[in-house]
Amino acid sequence: MLELHDAPLAPLTTFRLGGPATRLITATTDAEVISAVQEADDSGTPLLLIGGGSNLVIGDKGFDGTALRIATTGFSLDGTRLELAAGEVWTDAVARTVGAGLAGIECLAGIPGSAGATPIQNVGAYGQEVSSTITEVIAYDRRARETVTLTNEECAFSYRASRFKAAPERYVVLRVRFGLQDAQGLSAPLRYAETARVLGVEAGDRVPLATARETVLKLRAGKGMVLDPEDHDTWSAGSFFTNPILTDEEFAAFHARVKERLGEGAQPPAFAAGNGHVKTSAAWLIDKAGFTKGYGSGPARISTKHTLALTNRGEATTEDLLALAREVVAGVRDAFGITLVNEPVTVGVSL
Repeated sequence: MLELHDAPLAPLTTFRLGGPATRLITATTDAEVISAVQEADDSGTPLLLIGGGSNLVIGDKGFDGTALRIATTGFSLDGTRLELAAGEVWTDAVARTVGAGLAGIECLAGIPGSAGATPIQNVGAYGQEVSSTITEVIAYDRRARETVTLTNEECAFSYRASRFKAAPERYVVLRVRFGLQDAQGLSAPLRYAETARVLGVEAGDRVPLATARETVLKLRAGKGMVLDPEDHDTWSAGSFFTNPILTDEEFAAFHARVKERLGEGAQPPAFAAGNGHVKTSAAWLIDKAGFTKGYGSGPARISTKHTLALTNRGEATTEDLLALAREVVAGVRDAFGITLVNEPVTVGVSL
């Protein structure tokens, strides 16, 4: 276990933003993670958990407490059952499962961050979510002071949410277990229209696993969603806002505002979300409200490749980023009556 004081946190985040932590501990085993958490809890010290840093917005003043970087390793494959340590690099784990001929997470390739973060956000992209393959999550329960194993149902997954996200001060994810598919080298049925279109197949079709993964990686790279130190469009947290989910009544009111602003023939994106709800596109809202690709003149700007990503062009501060985010939120609200919600976790700051 490595301990540093007055330690920079910006290099541990994909935004490369944020001030230092009073103390930074890097834990490489589950026992070290639990020990550091217990020490912080016993002393009443504020605790910040850091995995891959791909979903964090840390304030310029930093974090007055203990930052715990979870750098545990462990990749175990038993038939179609996969267990990952929380600190495993997610995109590497996806590549290894594809190499083993197992389907279920191949369309989640290229997502930055660690395996332990995936159940917290119920990470999803290109027609897949981890909730469809996670069987169990092993976590340290800070309230009960014991290690617990939660089933998929007990994780209470929903769109970009889970039991862990609802109670961030309670659980520390240690390991994640998945049930994958042996589909004879083929992917799971493709659920995302763009992926199917690029591959020239129908939604619901299967393609070779490696082809599915490579296609998703190319699509993500084209939108600046694959980390590249030389490309400032990837100095981001990926999608900064979640896609709004509206009731049928709210969507009808929203549609009326769209027609008023854009013309009678304007049709906003609409996807059934179940139980009388409709999901629309945050990227579409941002673009139609006037915040196009590359928007901004300062060191924090909208990506030149994707309107849903806010980026650090190299010299930004967290306040620069938040000013841009607030401008976008206000503009979308004024245009369409919808308040966007940030997806990254904010530390010491808020929108």
